[in-house]
Amino acid sequence: MVSSSGTKYWNMGAIPLISPEVLTRIVANASDMAVVMSDVGKIISVMGNPDTIGPHSPEHWEGHDIREFLAPDSIPKLDAQLAELVAGGELASAVELNHTDGGDWEILVRYSMHPIASDGTVLMLGRDMRAIADMQQQLVRAQMALERDYEAQRKSDTQFRVLMEANADAIVFVSVANGRINDLNGAAAALLGAPAEDLQGSAFAQEFESRRRGEFMTSLSAAAVAEQAAPVELTARRSRKKLKITPQVFRAAGEWMLMCRLETAGEADASAEDAASSLVRFFREGVDAIVFTDRDGTIQTANEAFLGLADSALLSEVRGKPLADYLSRGAVDAKVLIDNAARNGNMRLYATRVVSAFGGQTTVEISATYLADPLHPAIVFVIRDASRAEALRKPGLAVSDEGVRNVMELVGSATLKDIVNETTEVVEKMCIETAVDLTRNNRVAAAEMLGLSRQSLYVKLRKYGLLSRGGD
Repeated sequence: MVSSSGTKYWNMGAIPLISPEVLTRIVANASDMAVVMSDVGKIISVMGNPDTIGPHSPEHWEGHDIREFLAPDSIPKLDAQLAELVAGGELASAVELNHTDGGDWEILVRYSMHPIASDGTVLMLGRDMRAIADMQQQLVRAQMALERDYEAQRKSDTQFRVLMEANADAIVFVSVANGRINDLNGAAAALLGAPAEDLQGSAFAQEFESRRRGEFMTSLSAAAVAEQAAPVELTARRSRKKLKITPQVFRAAGEWMLMCRLETAGEADASAEDAASSLVRFFREGVDAIVFTDRDGTIQTANEAFLGLADSALLSEVRGKPLADYLSRGAVDAKVLIDNAARNGNMRLYATRVVSAFGGQTTVEISATYLADPLHPAIVFVIRDASRAEALRKPGLAVSDEGVRNVMELVGSATLKDIVNETTEVVEKMCIETAVDLTRNNRVAAAEMLGLSRQSLYVKLRKYGLLSRGGD
């Protein structure tokens, strides 16, 4: 290549003549760090590219030994390279040196080393390796995170397998999207009549007689979302067993799944019959009184324990009568129990007394549960005899510690009449609070329970600052 003036730039790969200023710019742009040093490591000249190494300038290194600005682990690597250059050998590879300067600056540079003069002067051209080192660290952290996740997944899988096989219930997991078996335990495989390995991935509908996949999955999905759906009854194609399937729908990782519990029809019926038989025996032989009433509180049936509380010999004597007839506060007690059970589904531990046919009274605690049957709603009352617990309590109304302290502070500073009035107010406030709590803030019922008019109750509520409570 020849210039317009006839000067030859290139000749058989030779480097053209370049001015020192141009060469300096080329070296600075071609590398992040450029160091010219003697064969013993004394820095003659140094340049750093501020675009990559930042504002820290290494110009003050000139005249110093380069080892002063190297990390301890980098010094042996530099000495080995210099020794090889002095011996006249060819460097096989570049060398990575970690520079430090005053402890507050550190940079990893990959250098190529080039002898440039007969006196052993060496030119080192380096690239900043911090970005690559950071990327390598990120890759290492990502790999370690993946390994931890893998171990956690293996642990979860093992626990799931142990739980599935230890479970006596037959469980099958089915994908709603394609209707195929994702997983199942040994008990389910035994009921279906094939090894678990053969069943995994197969269409669940094909394991039952005369069932199309679309119709089958639709019926299972409908049974899973219905509130009171009966189990789906089918016959297994391989084992010829009649099975009942109880599905439950859930979503995992964005995919809809069905967990199907399988049981033979005979086992399901026997289990339901056993439970029903046990409940009937509990109703008849239980120590707590149990009463079933309609929505209006009329007794439909009761057990022997209630007949004992009511001093009635036969069920016919109480059937058809209002439960209120057997409660000490009559309609007030019944209204509180029925209204709260119907509104909230249940009411727990309502304290009152049961009045027998001959006028005897027994302290009881009553819980009520509302059975919301569309055709025949009912309320179940469980009545527990609390007379023994009441006998162990100290007589008199329990007064709060704060109320007692307020009264005791009056002694010596007020007359007995004033102290009695203060005590009366403390007890009156506690009685009103108790009545409001028992009636769930039904102030009409609370007024009837206390024998007050509704207007008088409101006056007292305002007097004691209780109007802020929610009420009817």
